[in-house]
Formats: sequence, C-alpha cells, structure tokens
Amino acid sequence: EALHLPEAKASSDGERSAAARTMSSLAATVKAKCTEAFAITHVEVIDFSDSACSGAKLELIIVSEDFAKVPLIQRHRKVQALLKEDGLMDEKIHALTIKAWTPEQWEAKK
Repeated sequence: EALHLPEAKASSDGERSAAARTMSSLAATVKAKCTEAFAITHVEVIDFSDSACSGAKLELIIVSEDFAKVPLIQRHRKVQALLKEDGLMDEKIHALTIKAWTPEQWEAKK
C-alpha cells in the first residue's frame, strides 16, 4: 500500500502553502477509510491540491476483490458514499478522481 503525497508547490517566498500542508492528513484519512471498508490489495491517494482551490483535489487508486463483477459506476458510488458518511465529499474534497479496479485489472494496468 502506498500513500503518495507530492511535494507542495512553493510560494514566492519558498514556504509551502497552508492548503498543501493540511491536505496530507485528508489523504491519510481517505486511505484509512477505504482500507477499513474494502478488502484492499493496493491503495494510493495522490494529493494534487493547490492554494487556488478551496477544497482538496485527490486521485484515489483503489484495488479490491470487492469490485469483482461490480460495474465501474457502482464502484465509484460505493467509494463516494463511504466518503460522504463523514462529510468529506461535501466539505473537504473539491475534486476526486477514482480508479477502482480488481486485482486482475490492476495487474494488467501496471
């Protein structure tokens, strides 16, 4: 399992933006919630947030046997419903790209 958090963009004075500093904990929360809810074989949360946006921009790659024989739209809805439980989708996440695959699909995409 991997949690990828790219370095935050530096401002003109070389300091990381406040938005970039706070998104790391959000990415970790998303990863933890998904790990608890699904039989995960691989999960990555990549934070693309910047100070120009009021909410987080995340990419979630989630690989689980739970997605076998489940249409892609239903996989996305399951993940979104999970994140809505704590208000993450409504209050903290501005944009979320979800890549929800079975282990077989993940191996083919590597």
